[in-house]
Amino acid sequence: MSLLVPGLILWIAAHYFKRLMPARRAAMGNAGKGILALAIVGSLILIIIGYRTAPFVPVWSPPAFLTGINNLAMILALWVYGSSAAKGAKAWPASKIRHPQLVAVMIWAGAHLLVNGHMAAIILFGGMFAWAAGSIFLINRAEPAWTPPAPAGRATYIRLTVISLVMLVLISAIHIWLGVNPFG
Repeated sequence: MSLLVPGLILWIAAHYFKRLMPARRAAMGNAGKGILALAIVGSLILIIIGYRTAPFVPVWSPPAFLTGINNLAMILALWVYGSSAAKGAKAWPASKIRHPQLVAVMIWAGAHLLVNGHMAAIILFGGMFAWAAGSIFLINRAEPAWTPPAPAGRATYIRLTVISLVMLVLISAIHIWLGVNPFG
């Protein structure tokens, strides 16, 4: 966990920097984008290596039925994340909620907390859940006004359905390739 925790701290710091230190971020100009992008890539490398090499420290044993709930929540997370992708009009729930991508991260993290009862998973998914919730708070505090976008039409929903299913297949294949069967 010696890399996982610093990776999460770097991820959170890089993402919160603009909200917590707006003057300092503004002073960095366009160069700041590259620096923060490098920090985010570095944080992801630390998180991935840290999670994969963390010792298995069991905290609780998730019951098997939670796997199905996790999988349904993951479909919902993909849908919610993708709902914000269209330009202009948005699919549900992005037409109703302000931060669909951060809400999707919270669904993803919560779903993974259901089926992973070891310490590294609790740190990773709990940390990502807390980061997303904190991001919503900070954005809403800095920019309280929000106008919901117009609801999308049928073509957007069809496209979102196809993209969500393709993403589900790809993510499942990656999990299986890594030796984790997401279906039981």
